[in-house]
Amino acid sequence: MAFFLNLGFTCIEFIGGLFTGSLAILSDALHDLGDSVSIGLSWYFQNLSEKKRNNTFSYGYKRFSLLGAIINAVVLLVGSVIIISRAVPQVLNPTEVNEKGMLYIAIFGVLVNGVAVLRLRKGSSINERVISLHLLEDVLGWIAILVGSLLIMYFDWYFIDPLLSVLIALFIIYNVFVNIKKSFSIILQATPEEIDLEKVHKRLRTIPEVIEVHDCHVWSMDGEYHVLSAHLVLDKSYDLRLQAAIKKRAKYLLHELGIEHSTLEFELKDEHCKDC
Repeated sequence: MAFFLNLGFTCIEFIGGLFTGSLAILSDALHDLGDSVSIGLSWYFQNLSEKKRNNTFSYGYKRFSLLGAIINAVVLLVGSVIIISRAVPQVLNPTEVNEKGMLYIAIFGVLVNGVAVLRLRKGSSINERVISLHLLEDVLGWIAILVGSLLIMYFDWYFIDPLLSVLIALFIIYNVFVNIKKSFSIILQATPEEIDLEKVHKRLRTIPEVIEVHDCHVWSMDGEYHVLSAHLVLDKSYDLRLQAAIKKRAKYLLHELGIEHSTLEFELKDEHCKDC
């Protein structure tokens, strides 16, 4: 529902922006187009990520969501640069716009995005909650355009429209770089920001039988599903049943730290590890 609301309204925005001559509305139309792409790809990849792993993708399809983020970032970045190149000259030499049309479209924008936010806030997944916050930002942007149209209507401040479009485009570019940085960090298998490796080591060493942790690696599949591999050094040799109990305890502690999938290897204290 949020996808079709956003996509339908984006089409109305582009038409309305051309009709009113408002660069601010065209800038927000670009922003909403990016949102539509994000929601559509998130919707598609959320369904795709539920596919079981296979011989080709042994970890499953979770990392496909990064493709959506990168495609969306490129579209938004190119569009924002075009908007800024057109808006900056108009800040100094503003042209008249249809302020009443701006006002009506802004009110409609607040309502449509507000409904989409309420719809997505009912979702249970992190993906849905994150997108609902993104759409909430859109509501605030439309409130800014609404206020801008009133200032033009009563004070003839036509420079407000191109100025708003520049601010919206800069806001989009900032978010693009934040998302791109996070996407490439995941692709390069950096340790997730919310995971403290030292804390992981300390937590695993709270298990009485574990005296050391090494060769520990943590990465993320999609920014939410985190994976770990580590070697646990035991104080002495245990039978398989007790090893299973130690492993179960370790996985429980790691899950509390936000690690969904872990591969653990046991070693004895006098064993030489060739991977270290």
